[in-house]
Amino acid sequence: MAVEIPAIIKPSRLRSRGGLLGECLAEFLGTFVLISFGCGVVAMAVAALPGSGRAATPTTIFLAAGDWLLITWGWAFAVVFGVYVAGGVSGAHINPAVTLAMAVRRGFSWAKVLPYWFSQVAGALAGAALVYLVYHQAIDAYDTVAPGPKVNGHTNATFSIFATFPAAYFHGGVWGPLVDQIVGTAFLLMLISAVLDLRNQAVQANLGPLIVGFVVAAIGMSYGANAGYAINPARDFGPRLLTYAEGWGSLAFPGSVSGVYSGYWWIPIVGPLIGGVVGIVVYDLFIGDVLLVRAELAELPEPGRATAVRTTEEG
Repeated sequence: MAVEIPAIIKPSRLRSRGGLLGECLAEFLGTFVLISFGCGVVAMAVAALPGSGRAATPTTIFLAAGDWLLITWGWAFAVVFGVYVAGGVSGAHINPAVTLAMAVRRGFSWAKVLPYWFSQVAGALAGAALVYLVYHQAIDAYDTVAPGPKVNGHTNATFSIFATFPAAYFHGGVWGPLVDQIVGTAFLLMLISAVLDLRNQAVQANLGPLIVGFVVAAIGMSYGANAGYAINPARDFGPRLLTYAEGWGSLAFPGSVSGVYSGYWWIPIVGPLIGGVVGIVVYDLFIGDVLLVRAELAELPEPGRATAVRTTEEG
């Protein structure tokens, strides 16, 4: 049953939100939802479940694959609901890599790129601040009892609630994590392109956000452990700003752990921006261009079948 919902603010005062301002507000709120649920599920796994007595010890995390699945599905749902919130107004990029890729290959206005980026980072920072507000007692409890190196009393484990870092087996190298971020984000944009392409087997009705969430879950399960699968510069940079302000210091900027990695902060920004463009270009080269040519020639044979041959009598 349809219900007419009156505007909270008088329509005459909403005119300015009909254009870019409204789109930026949608990107802010969509990214806020993304980070609130995404970082929220990591806070649950790392600090809240152990600290509340629901794990073997107050510092027990990641004992089995199920712990990782909790995080991957949590981030998937975060993407789904972030896209549902913002999609009708801004297209729900909620990711600077998506915005850049759409400008490169889908005619998205270059004049909107920087405003979208700013809104996404601001939304991510606000979402991280909410997670910290809700979970700071659990975070402090974990950091108090956890062993190992600390920066201003904070551990790398609680830093991971908000931002990403590379696995120790990279031995501080740059290329491994950078390639990881390029590959993960390339898959993200390749599959988003397929989901949205009406010439392909596009998702019907309004199920696109759900399928995009499945994409993020798949990337997390297949390519997540190397470097935390940021695959979104705003998702990493906004919360990283929050952790720096709240005392994680060098863990956030320049993103360093003595003897493990150093100066990491830029990799989850540059890698996804490169990977997003790579992914959408690869999709267009292998699939998009083929569909375009078929549409232009009006020759759309069934997969695996040749086009029917016309006889002279058929004209």
